[in-house]
Amino acid sequence: MSKYLQSLNEVQRQAVINSQGPVMVIAGPGSGKTRVLTYRIAYLLEQGIPPHEILALTFTNKSAREMKERIAKVVGNVANRVWAGTFHSLFARVLRIEAEKIGFPSDFTIYDTTDSKSLLTTIIKGMNLDGKVYNVGGVRARISSAKSNIIPPKLYAENEELRTEDRHSKRPYLYKIYAEYVRRCKKAGAMDFDDLLYQLFILFYKNPDNVLEKYRSRFKYLLVDEFQDTNYLQYAIIKKLVNFEGSPRNICVVGDDAQSIYGFRGATIENILNFETDYKKFGLQTFKLEQNYRSTYHIVQAANEIITFNKNQIKKDIWSDKGKGHKIKIIKTMTDTDEGKRIVDQIREQKNRYHLQNSDIAILYRTNAQSRIFEEALNRQRIKYKVYGGMSFYERKEVKDLIAYLRMSVNPNDEEALKRVINFPKRGIGNTTQQKIIELAINTDRPLWECITEVNVGPRAKNALTEFKQMIQVFIQKQKELDAAQVTDLILRQSGMLKLLKGDLSIEGMSRMENIEALLNGIKDFVDTDVVLEEENVEEIENKSLAQYLQNIALLTDFDQDDGDDNNYITLMSTHSAKGLEFPSIFLVGLEENLFPSYMALQSDDVEEERRLFYVAITRAEQFLTLSFANSRYKFGDIRYNNPSRFLEEISELHLEKSYTSKSEKVNTVSRSGVSGNFKKAVPKTYTTNIDPSSFAPSPPASIQAGHKVLHLRFGEGKVLRVDGANDNRLATIFFQEAGEKRIALRFAKLQILK
Repeated sequence: MSKYLQSLNEVQRQAVINSQGPVMVIAGPGSGKTRVLTYRIAYLLEQGIPPHEILALTFTNKSAREMKERIAKVVGNVANRVWAGTFHSLFARVLRIEAEKIGFPSDFTIYDTTDSKSLLTTIIKGMNLDGKVYNVGGVRARISSAKSNIIPPKLYAENEELRTEDRHSKRPYLYKIYAEYVRRCKKAGAMDFDDLLYQLFILFYKNPDNVLEKYRSRFKYLLVDEFQDTNYLQYAIIKKLVNFEGSPRNICVVGDDAQSIYGFRGATIENILNFETDYKKFGLQTFKLEQNYRSTYHIVQAANEIITFNKNQIKKDIWSDKGKGHKIKIIKTMTDTDEGKRIVDQIREQKNRYHLQNSDIAILYRTNAQSRIFEEALNRQRIKYKVYGGMSFYERKEVKDLIAYLRMSVNPNDEEALKRVINFPKRGIGNTTQQKIIELAINTDRPLWECITEVNVGPRAKNALTEFKQMIQVFIQKQKELDAAQVTDLILRQSGMLKLLKGDLSIEGMSRMENIEALLNGIKDFVDTDVVLEEENVEEIENKSLAQYLQNIALLTDFDQDDGDDNNYITLMSTHSAKGLEFPSIFLVGLEENLFPSYMALQSDDVEEERRLFYVAITRAEQFLTLSFANSRYKFGDIRYNNPSRFLEEISELHLEKSYTSKSEKVNTVSRSGVSGNFKKAVPKTYTTNIDPSSFAPSPPASIQAGHKVLHLRFGEGKVLRVDGANDNRLATIFFQEAGEKRIALRFAKLQILK
């Protein structure tokens, strides 16, 4: 037996050497998934399979590189001739060869996000449509979704459900934009990122005998990593390559349904859940990798308990022989600011008691906007950190934009702030006008602010400059009269930033809005928290002006995080970004209802993906796992009181350590019912509805409007008070007779219109 096969456990070895026919490998967290995948390819090469007949599809280029490097250690440089890479990179190679068969040049351009948005902006303007209604981010997301579901422009235009949704979102001409966008891309010899999959499917569909057959003959062994993250289109392409008469169906998919967390990107868990049904009649072999080599007993068992609450899953029992280890610590704090302080205190304790390095520790949160509190707490303790998968909170564009307005309101001569906001949001002060202001300021040796209304420009630009200066003058006066939170709220609204951000309903747009909300929360916390300053034995309460706030954050953000080649820093990242990583110590924070699980998931009555995300997060921990929640948290400047996450209730107390708010005050965990005591198993609140599910007929989500009386299987009868958002992001506020007021995402809700 080869040496590398001897390093595998029995189930791993069987998953490697059973190389013929369809195979599904269900790989639990920390179970050696990558090792099995790479050794399986090495085994195929050892059996004499030519490398160009092996197609290995991954989701990141890094995974593909690591795969080839591992294979090369076993079989040598032949590994470099295996077709291993991401779906997009490998299919782009095929399209380069075959593109002319579908009307594209072989040297087609690949449009990035900026290119796509620019073209869509041009099309929307050319059709004389309102750019605020036809927000380019939302339009692009809609087109991307259509392509991922293999809906070309013609079928989109004929799909009454899609057209109805567009009409209700006041974008009835979206189908025309989609058709024109596709036409313009083809005319320009360009494909966007979605096209690298969509156009490949079209290529195979339109050329079954020459092109499709060619690649079926070439790729005789197909392997797919992270199969639970594939979308409808990706699986459709895989089926094209594998499913045909006489095919040996040499397909191996590796993944874990419990780690399917990218539904918001179009990934569908049904692909892995239904794989057995699709290939059972062809002799499917299933191997479950259930030994966890990463985490200790208490962490693994807690994960097992949590995932059992999901109905849609492939049953497995993950186990570990790494010892019982430390129990899971739960920290309860009164406020989100206290949460930041407590987490940093625990980090210092772990470093001192267990000699952990900064690089051994990660703080995970549900939304990127939560990083602010922990960045500030770590800064105060002079502990190095790095925000992973994104920039530091105060470096994010939308945050810098709003802070620039705040700086202008305190000091209008701040030239960098002025240049940042003078035409943001766009108000007709273009680059030519701005350059004239700069030249006048240089020639007369005066600040830009003084030259704004004196520059020689046309009447439209002159009016825009006058209105801008008058707006800033109002902000300057108001910041003298109001506290920092009040003036920031006024600036956000009157500058046009709030309207602009709320108009972008894409995933990225909603994330930007969350970051602005987090900044507002930080300012409100600054205003509401008294800080006593002592100087020469005189006590003084810190003033709550905007100027003082800006000084405070300037001092925080001046802390230099870059220390040469020293990589010893605390990692801050979202739970989604943590997938595939591991750390000796994990702090999973913000575990409250409406935050984790998220508000959107709760309103849709579908928390299974959120639970899978929680499962992924806790299984990143090797030795120490700390979970925290706050009783209260700022939201748009108002204090909101929270219940602990239901996921905490799903962990047996056998795996939990007692927790304290301080050295003397014991914390009793609090159930969602508010009763002090140990966490109980989650029991959803029930309502008396007396509805027969067999006769319940949900109405199309697009048809639900304010004023409708509706029926919900769980909440009963209610009235729609208002509907916000557009397309897939429409949210209904509904008052139910028994359950009270609820906010429900209509694309997930099952509501029957009564009248």
